[in-house]
Amino acid sequence: MKLIASLTSPFARKIRVLLLEKDIPCELVVDIPWNADTQVPHYNPLGKVPVLLTDGGRAIYDSPIIAEYLDTIVSTPLFLPEDRRRAIEVKQLEALADGVIDACVTIFLERKRPPERQDMEWIDRQQGKIEHGLQALENSLKGSRYLLGDQLTLGDIATACALGYLDFRFPDIDWRSEHPRLLAYAEQLFARPSFVKTRPPL
Repeated sequence: MKLIASLTSPFARKIRVLLLEKDIPCELVVDIPWNADTQVPHYNPLGKVPVLLTDGGRAIYDSPIIAEYLDTIVSTPLFLPEDRRRAIEVKQLEALADGVIDACVTIFLERKRPPERQDMEWIDRQQGKIEHGLQALENSLKGSRYLLGDQLTLGDIATACALGYLDFRFPDIDWRSEHPRLLAYAEQLFARPSFVKTRPPL
């Protein structure tokens, strides 16, 4: 298998962490979808990473679909519970974390525009999504080790990738002091070898 990914993409990082946690061999192909010479649209018509290429040549995208696929080919450990209702809870947490990332990416791209063309009302709206999303994730921590008890799930991996992306792109957002439960929770995940190996380059 091959994973087409950017080293700075938090969505790609989610899949890279899963591959390491499941010990699935996979060749990493670095491709920046913003570059003029990108090959990503040949595999994903939406031009987004990550894309997983199976040994049979099938292209699978995007990250929630890839994550679910990986659980079907290597079942230990499972990051989506077999119980479908429980799995929906996990996928909702993943969607929440991914939504925080989407808002971050929107701000990042808007800030690349000339200052006079930036829409501050739009940026403020995205920042509100980030703040509400982080608070909802903090509220999900109810004294257990992970978001849904003592088992690491896809929701946890997505959440840690979102928090890592905030550290990487938005050091001005002080989520660490504003969300102490999230901080203690995230630090244990950031220390895992799978997260250490997938830190975005400085």
